[in-house]
Amino acid sequence: MKKLTVTLAAAASVLAFAGAAGAAPVVTNGTIPGGTAAFDATVAGANGVVVLDALSGLNQASSWDRGAYTISSTDGSTRSIDSGYIPSGDAVGISPYAPAGSSGLTFTFDTPINAFGLEIGDWATCCYTSNLYIAFDGGSVNLVASANDEFDNPGNAANLGFLNFIGAFDTSSTFSTVTFYGDGFGEYLVAGGTIRYATLDIGSVGGVPEPATWAMMIIGFGGAGAMLRRRRGVLTLAA
Repeated sequence: MKKLTVTLAAAASVLAFAGAAGAAPVVTNGTIPGGTAAFDATVAGANGVVVLDALSGLNQASSWDRGAYTISSTDGSTRSIDSGYIPSGDAVGISPYAPAGSSGLTFTFDTPINAFGLEIGDWATCCYTSNLYIAFDGGSVNLVASANDEFDNPGNAANLGFLNFIGAFDTSSTFSTVTFYGDGFGEYLVAGGTIRYATLDIGSVGGVPEPATWAMMIIGFGGAGAMLRRRRGVLTLAA
């Protein structure tokens, strides 16, 4: 019981991430298992609901209407579709060129959001230094990840293949467009899989659990999971 109490105390400290409005965007890069767990936990801790869209049935084109949002090639060019690299869904091809921002993808939402995540395949296999970037509503560009060798891809470093998850939060406001791109000129990568997004209260997220930290916590949760779900993230610890 004491061991479980310590684990829950650690969980409480990690999930206590409410921050002040106006904070800089929070962007994370991790393995797909660890990154998606951290993203989902952060949204749940802010009393939000994650919307999941596992991409399927995509054909070679320049845009794809997903109902609540549209994916489009930022430069309007036709893009290839990879239906097998990312296990959770289809992915759209990206071949970075100068200017890098034009070679990426733009996600346009019918209803504004402020939490967004997507899965990446085949990044950091060559063409170093290779960086990944994200921007909201055409504003400031945020550096998400930088690779100087193949082991800077968190999935590859964890022996999970060249797969990684990018998560982004900006609860200083909401945004309707997300632009994602890379600048590893000569590299080919894919983006998509299962898209995650949510609309959270302004100022509700000031930090996100690191994927590795979250994965370690999951191991220790054991039978506490059901209790955590019932209590909606509010932990009452025995004295």
